[in-house]
Amino acid sequence: MVKIRLSRFGATHNPHYRIVVTDARRPRDGGYIENLGHYDPRKTSENYLKVNAERAAYWIAQGAQPTQTARRLLKSQGVKVA
Repeated sequence: MVKIRLSRFGATHNPHYRIVVTDARRPRDGGYIENLGHYDPRKTSENYLKVNAERAAYWIAQGAQPTQTARRLLKSQGVKVA
């Protein structure tokens, strides 16, 4: 199954996440199919959340299942999630 989920990067105690499309069997920080955007949970800058809504909608139409956190972030950016 293909999933839309968060992949962690950034330094210790300074988390940043990529919103990625990946195979569900891959490790959290393993390889991914496509990078859809990024998220900074600490909101240290103005653009703490950026999502390519067009590509996210494409992957959802193809059957990709977002995780709960990814679903919340996508909805906040106006992506229709079933």
